Amino acid sequence: MRSFSLAACAATIVISSAMPSMAHVSLQQTQAAPGTYRAVIGIPHGCDGEPTTAVRVELPEGFVDAKPVPKSAWNIEIQQGDFARTYDVHGEKVSSGPVAITWSGGSLADEHYDEFTVRGTIAGVDQGQRLYFKTTQTCPSGKQEAWVEEPAEGQDPHALDYPAPFVTVAAAAAAEEHHYGAAEIAAGDVRIAEPWARAMLPGQPTGGAYMTIRNEGQEPDRLVGVTSTAAGKVEIHTMEMKGDVMEMRPVEGGLEIPAGGSVSLEPGGFHLMFFDVKTPFAEGAEVPVTLEFEKAGKVELSLPVLPASTGRGGGTHQH
Repeated sequence: MRSFSLAACAATIVISSAMPSMAHVSLQQTQAAPGTYRAVIGIPHGCDGEPTTAVRVELPEGFVDAKPVPKSAWNIEIQQGDFARTYDVHGEKVSSGPVAITWSGGSLADEHYDEFTVRGTIAGVDQGQRLYFKTTQTCPSGKQEAWVEEPAEGQDPHALDYPAPFVTVAAAAAAEEHHYGAAEIAAGDVRIAEPWARAMLPGQPTGGAYMTIRNEGQEPDRLVGVTSTAAGKVEIHTMEMKGDVMEMRPVEGGLEIPAGGSVSLEPGGFHLMFFDVKTPFAEGAEVPVTLEFEKAGKVELSLPVLPASTGRGGGTHQH
């Protein structure tokens, strides 16, 4: 099996547990317009050396029609409840639904990082309002780290010991640069949502692209190949920690999309890697891509190119 370090692909990321950016639980996208929103919650460590074995996220008022993204080896529990008010979602009146999501049964080592995702709709929320996704980690000894503190008016969230991750609701134009992707594309039982590519920096030899793939069928499907006229070769890659260095490696045998489930290709996890790029991806342009699935067949996409800072820890994480 081949292994590519980020140094071999134009960037090396050395992560220290002492860095503030890795100290707190955070949201990947911290500004969003009303409408569809993917709350991607980053868990950077366990509890003083213990692994994290459960993650509970309380969903804020104004975040409705929520659906958690399944994770391999983790169970999902959805807590239902009544909302404080009634919301209009896609023309329907909604007054109750998921109010908390818990992933359990897995194990996230203290020295590893992972992301837990809930997709939903921001509705009935004023511009400038913050939605807090209060998150609690539980470890085998029963110890918990509860990231549930909200700052007082005028207080810096960084001054809190356990700040709750939050998204600030913005007007559509202000949130445009933080929006990942375009309209959903269907092929057989497969649905592809929010596809996008990252603008490439001068001299960068490789490019990356991301999306969410959902399988509404009764049988698993598999992404077995990717091609693009914009690159000599495209591979499906994943990222993992090797000591203090984040490394990339290709996914051998294709990427399985479970029946009734979904897989997110996003920064820090699965993604598409473009090699021998003919013309560096420029912000505002589009990248043609053909995905080939074992059952759904070939799907042609045009990926909008978003700013180079999109999805990077320094540009979208709060801490």
